[in-house]
Amino acid sequence: MSHADLSHHVYIIECCDGTLYTGYARNVEERVKTHNEGKGAKYTRGRRPVRLLYSENCASRSAALRREQEIKAKPRAAKLSLIRESGKQGL
Repeated sequence: MSHADLSHHVYIIECCDGTLYTGYARNVEERVKTHNEGKGAKYTRGRRPVRLLYSENCASRSAALRREQEIKAKPRAAKLSLIRESGKQGL
């Protein structure tokens, strides 16, 4: 397992219906794969395939979970702005 797999991440995925989903993961690539297999969050199961738009590394699990809640509370336009500003669109 690489060092990157041990870090804590917040991510935003776009579902096939255009909606955005924000979540927490230790390994973002595996989590996106899980969502696309229909084994992820209940919200994404009927909205596959999903596509990773944004990922942010956090210092700890608690920091990542706090950041996840901050992002979830933002309106869609603010989430899209965050994605655009990160330059990580379409990872």
